[in-house]
Amino acid sequence: MGAVGAPIAAAVEAIGIEPKWLNVERIRLSESPRHRFVHITDIHHKGDAEFLEKVVRVVNAQEPDFVCFTGDLVEESEFATEALNILCGVNAPLYGIPGNHDYWSDMDFDAAKEAFAKTGGGWLIDEEVTIRAGAVRLLGMAGSAAGKFGAKNGVKNILLSHYPNGVDLFQGNKFDLILAGHSHGGQVRLPWYGALIVPFGVGEYQLGMYQTHAGPLYVNAGIGYFYMNVRFCCRPEITVFEI
Repeated sequence: MGAVGAPIAAAVEAIGIEPKWLNVERIRLSESPRHRFVHITDIHHKGDAEFLEKVVRVVNAQEPDFVCFTGDLVEESEFATEALNILCGVNAPLYGIPGNHDYWSDMDFDAAKEAFAKTGGGWLIDEEVTIRAGAVRLLGMAGSAAGKFGAKNGVKNILLSHYPNGVDLFQGNKFDLILAGHSHGGQVRLPWYGALIVPFGVGEYQLGMYQTHAGPLYVNAGIGYFYMNVRFCCRPEITVFEI
């Protein structure tokens, strides 16, 4: 009975529990942090407004100084307006970049720019912005324009990259933090093994924190799903950083 029950229980968790069981991960990168911010990614909104509104509420509950989004808002452009309207409820400047599905869906990037601006933030397509009275520099790498970005002294340099292996494009630069998504952590992970499968653009960086030649890289498990609404040992994630 136990041998039969374990797979059933795992299936119930993977399909019925984990996909909407938000995990709030907390990471402190400084002994005396001056800034608190939230990282979200890979929303893949498909019309579940109630869940995305919950995500926004949980983000706001962290009282962040700003919020970073690293791509894949939607897979189909018809859902973009609703997703952007809900994200306008974020009570902090929201900065983000597009992901591959945002490009493939041909969503309106002008609408994204307008929505992110309403929060006091910005939609960064191979652009940078300095915030927090000049103390934090966000670099939004939306394409492969790694050559135009470099770290600067006297400021916290935070790079936004949809693809985790984007870190490999940098030579001779070291950022204070690199944020990425895209992998979804594999969505289905086995203990002591890791993800069963990950998409292109991930490389060795499946999930969590990695120390790289370009600085610490954090790969977020994402909010939504691609292909199948299944998660196992890989809950949807909101990450709170103190730096």
